[in-house]
Amino acid sequence: MKWKSKSKSNDAPPVQTASGRSNDSLYGLIRSCRPLSFEKSLYRSLREAVPVIDAAIYKTVRLVGGFHVVCGQDAQKGLDNFLDNVRVNGISAGIDSFLAVYLEQLLTYGTAVGEIVLGYDGGIAALYNSSLDDIDLCCGDNPLDVTISAVDTYGNKTPVKHPELILCSAISPEPGKLYGTSILRGLPFVSDILLKILNAIGTNWDRVGNVRFAVTYKPSENDRNYTKDRAMQIASEWSKAMKSREPRDFVSVGDVSIKAIGADNIIPDSQVPVRIIMEQIIAKLSLPPFMLGLTWSSTERMSSQQADMLTSELEYYRRILGGIIRKICSVYLRQRGFDDNTDIIWDNINLQDETELAKARLYNARAEEIENRLKGKEEN
Repeated sequence: MKWKSKSKSNDAPPVQTASGRSNDSLYGLIRSCRPLSFEKSLYRSLREAVPVIDAAIYKTVRLVGGFHVVCGQDAQKGLDNFLDNVRVNGISAGIDSFLAVYLEQLLTYGTAVGEIVLGYDGGIAALYNSSLDDIDLCCGDNPLDVTISAVDTYGNKTPVKHPELILCSAISPEPGKLYGTSILRGLPFVSDILLKILNAIGTNWDRVGNVRFAVTYKPSENDRNYTKDRAMQIASEWSKAMKSREPRDFVSVGDVSIKAIGADNIIPDSQVPVRIIMEQIIAKLSLPPFMLGLTWSSTERMSSQQADMLTSELEYYRRILGGIIRKICSVYLRQRGFDDNTDIIWDNINLQDETELAKARLYNARAEEIENRLKGKEEN
């Protein structure tokens, strides 16, 4: 099956889900604002403000791992070459680059949209990761009838001409809704508390850590007529002593006392509240703490239970991506007249220590040997 375009231009192939927004029109920006856009901005800001959240998303994308697509023998070589070298967005290549951005968008916003871009010859020219700001998903009269529209600078919606080329996925959408649920949902509240604590720590260290001094001069009865002059001399000498890069003594005459401002203040211990908040964040992100650089225990390591739970999370994301991979491969194979039946073989998820894996293989081998011996005795 081929899609052909009437245009014979040498320009780049058109992308349906790119609206060509312009930031020159303030009126257009105001009209294009939708409630969902503020939620996306919140999640973007959350990733920028809390490094642990940003690191967790990137690590999850990498932990999903690689894959290999198996199809008919005649088309296997061409399909492998296509998946390795297909153009992705403007500067990337390979389906792995497309899926990495796709999954990152899916985890951050709960919804991800991509597009199979056709060239003027009818073949697949590129894969494009669409911005959620440039598209709109809405239901028609039938809840199962989904309309995908491109949103222009002024907020006008135009249904795409070839919705069969659009790739769309959602994580746990609410009943009756098209957009999915971000894994960051519920984190803005606790993250706001965390940022307040960290900001307060920085402010306190500016006040207490960067030592400031209070120099007090108490004039005697005979010096009251020269109080102003003496105070200015003391201030001048103290300023020179503090600005000197080398150790310098401060010599003064009279009753002069020097105290560090804030020396009596004790910075509140933030370790316990910060850890409580971090536990809430990590529980939502489904990654063990040590994977994010948090060594809460000297014997921190991944247990078999943690590995099983994390593996189930990664398998869930693999199932979502599997449908996208099959659709891309199906379009490629049908365009060339091949059968579009494909199998996706994912790389093994190795989250356990090599020592533990070796022990498991040894125990399994011993168990199999004992079972064979028992079967042999029963047969005899």
